[in-house]
Amino acid sequence: MTRTAVILFNLGGPDRPDAIQPFLANLFNDPAIIGLPWPFRPILANLISHRRQKQAREIYDQIGGKSPLLEQTWDQARALQQALNDEHARVFVAMRYWHPMAEEVVGQVKEFAPDRVVLLPLYPQHSTTTTASSVREWKRAARAAGLNVPTHTVCCYPTEPGLIAAQAKLVNEALEKAADKPVRLLFSAHGLPEKIIKEGDPYQWQVEQTSSAVMDAVGRPELDWQVCYQSRVGPLSWIGPSTDDEIRRAGEESLGVVIIPIAFVSEHSETLVELDIEYAELAQKAGVKTYIRVPAVKTQPAFIKGLADIVGAAFVRNDDPASNTGSRLCPADRAKCPCRQV
Repeated sequence: MTRTAVILFNLGGPDRPDAIQPFLANLFNDPAIIGLPWPFRPILANLISHRRQKQAREIYDQIGGKSPLLEQTWDQARALQQALNDEHARVFVAMRYWHPMAEEVVGQVKEFAPDRVVLLPLYPQHSTTTTASSVREWKRAARAAGLNVPTHTVCCYPTEPGLIAAQAKLVNEALEKAADKPVRLLFSAHGLPEKIIKEGDPYQWQVEQTSSAVMDAVGRPELDWQVCYQSRVGPLSWIGPSTDDEIRRAGEESLGVVIIPIAFVSEHSETLVELDIEYAELAQKAGVKTYIRVPAVKTQPAFIKGLADIVGAAFVRNDDPASNTGSRLCPADRAKCPCRQV
């Protein structure tokens, strides 16, 4: 029988307070985040991580001093393992900026001795700063370890039916809580500098596709909704509109807010702190009387089934990398989309 290794990629997060600074150093040392050449990039990354660790520690202190991302990713891995229902398939977890990182997991995969590998990011929307970075690091580590087996990369799945169904279910549950109160749905995604999008990164376009597909699945065309972006840092111009500005606008228009973390499939500091605490406080100050946060899809059965369907179809098609459909999704001007097949 064919032995399949499925690698679930995620960002990673500090698992204890003293891991915060090295986690940040790994993040800012990624050339996809800071494009300076070596040795200037690691020097700058070390400087930034030391300057930001106090603020980051205050954020993580609000959620128990560490990120819950690894535990939740393992929950998803176990659920996917069960959904695959294949004793010859094994699901592994690889984090980009904190343990277990690619080098560690490659060794585990090599010991498993698969006949094929599926690289499956837990980023539904492709970006050069997330999926591309994780895949590049995995392939580097695999080459170094001599892991040379057929590998299929899933670059994106922004409108995968299971993802959309799971998210729509959670949105509808939130709307039931809102009852007949007037609300605006805010699909909030992590922002990116405008220059990255102008260089052809498909992320913003794919976020918009996901949001539109969820609204179609919700099936209430009268609803008011908006895509927006959170977590802006630094002096660069970022894509918008910003989530905080949209919360203020809702308050000015006497609307409540139902906020959906549309680009996050797990809970972490940007949902548990930024959305649940900081933006909730902002909403109160802005006069937003109804503020409801939709949870991430996590291990929603439809989402996990969607991931299993992606794995099942991965080697039916020969295109690599490819979206979950096996064909190119993005328009031609999204040149950084890796699935160039038409």
